[in-house]
Amino acid sequence: MADQILHARDFSELCALYGYTPEEHVVLTKDGYLLGLHRISSKKGQQNPRPGTSTGNPVVYLHHGLLMNSEVWVCLTDAERALPFVLVEQGFDVWLGNNRGNKYSKKSIHHGPNSSKFWDFRSTNLPGTAQAFAALSIHPQLNQKINVFIALAPALSPAGLSASIVDGLMKSSPTLMFLFFGRKSILSSATMWQSILYPPIFAKVIDTSLVWMFKWHSHNITSSQKIAAYAHLYSFASTKSVVHWFQIMRSGAFVMYDDEVMSPVVRTSVSSYRPARFPTKNIVTPIVLLYGNKDSLVDIDVMLTQLPPHTEARCLHSYEHVDILWGKDVDRDVIPEVLDALKRYCEDKEKLTGTVNGVKRTGDGAETDGFSDTL
Repeated sequence: MADQILHARDFSELCALYGYTPEEHVVLTKDGYLLGLHRISSKKGQQNPRPGTSTGNPVVYLHHGLLMNSEVWVCLTDAERALPFVLVEQGFDVWLGNNRGNKYSKKSIHHGPNSSKFWDFRSTNLPGTAQAFAALSIHPQLNQKINVFIALAPALSPAGLSASIVDGLMKSSPTLMFLFFGRKSILSSATMWQSILYPPIFAKVIDTSLVWMFKWHSHNITSSQKIAAYAHLYSFASTKSVVHWFQIMRSGAFVMYDDEVMSPVVRTSVSSYRPARFPTKNIVTPIVLLYGNKDSLVDIDVMLTQLPPHTEARCLHSYEHVDILWGKDVDRDVIPEVLDALKRYCEDKEKLTGTVNGVKRTGDGAETDGFSDTL
């Protein structure tokens, strides 16, 4: 199965390996981008409803992290560890989104992807959980449409990278970042190296990079899972989005994108100027955080001071950042926690049935308009 996942060309082929037939949808945003959405609405072996029609089942929306796309959710070597497949078998209507500029959203009605204007998004695309925190904090009406937000490996205002040289350079000035990486897609050559390198060698390169940059050793992810999944790990993203993320790291707060190009030294002398913060304490939607105690991007104590008091936090022992997606024991450690949170905030419990870890569930389980985010 690992070899088949490695060579699967897209989201639909990955789902087909496990007997699922997803729907594909395209959404036009207000700023003219065409975003790809995937939907898995029917259990394995069941016929799909007519595309675009409601199943009447509780909806869960999943969103990927920075430099990723929706494939990261379904490129696991076991179906019972793939959260979307488990959710649909439990009776959920599962939707998966994609950021501007990635493999499934590289289209705009105004500009082509070879233009720097295409990548100059009006709103930057942060890592998955950060996007949700930002949206919920400034759009009160969105809070009324989501019953619970489950943040997997949440990152709100991380301290920085473990590689001190890179950390210092990236935090120094947006101008330097744009000088290194340009104003279009960042690390676009990654797909070329992936196609050139032998898969185990490519996996070793990724592992080495993760240790150097973040001190993630990925011991909870099997070698076969790495070879299969790393082929689907990277997707195109705007340099501007990464610049924004480093601005957040530099400021130590969850701030909005700063268009100023002053260096940190100059900025510290201007006491009246500070980038605006997202008002995350205003979030009304129930929040459940699932984080690993070995995740270098998560400082749970700092994060909780920035979130409303109703926030719940669940620690996963010995888990790093990516482990929550692809760890060998996510079916025992992560997915049951997700299902428990969905069950507690579900409005249509009678519509959900299924079996998780050998336990039959009838009349409990999930959530209408649930929102789960990662990385």
